[in-house]
Order: sequence, then C-alpha cells, then structure tokens
Amino acid sequence: MAVIQELIRKENDGTLSFGNYQLDIKSKLSDFEHDGDLYKVKTYNKITKLERNGMFVYESVPGTAVFNMAQRENEVCFNVSGYDTAQITLELEAEKEYEIYKNDAFLGKMKTNLGGKLVFSVELKEDKSDFIKVVKL
Repeated sequence: MAVIQELIRKENDGTLSFGNYQLDIKSKLSDFEHDGDLYKVKTYNKITKLERNGMFVYESVPGTAVFNMAQRENEVCFNVSGYDTAQITLELEAEKEYEIYKNDAFLGKMKTNLGGKLVFSVELKEDKSDFIKVVKL
C-alpha cells in the first residue's frame, strides 16, 4: 500500500492524508495549513502522530499511513494501512460512547475517558487499506 511521501497532504475532496510507516528515522512537518487550522505530523515506522493547532488528533503505534481522514460533528472516518496490528488513539469528546467499525464490520462500543481519548487496536496488512469509522452515539 502507498504511504504519504510528503508526510501530510490535502486531498481533492477536502480530507487529509498523512503518515509514512516505511521510514526508519523520525520525520516531521509543522505548520501545514488546512481549512484555517495548522497541522503537525510526526511519523516513522514506530509511531505516527497528528496534531491540530497544538492539540492531539491521532496517534498509532506502530506507525501507519492514514488516507482521507474526515472529521465531522459525530463521526471520524479514514482509511489506514500499516505493517502489523496498530493501537490507534483518537482525541474525541470526553466521556461519550462511540461505535467503531472496520470495513463496515462492527467492532464494538467504547467510551472515551475524561480527556476524550479513545484507544482501539486494528489488525493491518501492508498490502491492504482498511476503512475505519468511529461514530458518536
């Protein structure tokens, strides 16, 4: 599966793509402007992290490539690829319940903690991209 060679980019549909899990050394890009916000990405084979205006948005361990991430009021969705099982952390609304889907298959319900973090794991394969959708109930 492809990675994001430029580390972060805006897609034609207005979504963001970021991350390169094939890098052996840490790489980062700051002050990427998108819809009035400034994004910062840090990525390599061990971790991928995205911040918006200095605030946490996404993290995966090990690193991943995220395609077409869209954040709406009650939903976050994106395609993700990587080498292996990844633990993904998203910053969402605190103490709310969410449903998690992978390729439209229901994975379960989870509640965010006091800080709004939602942590889940997905099995990934390098030659495949999986569609993740997280919906607030």
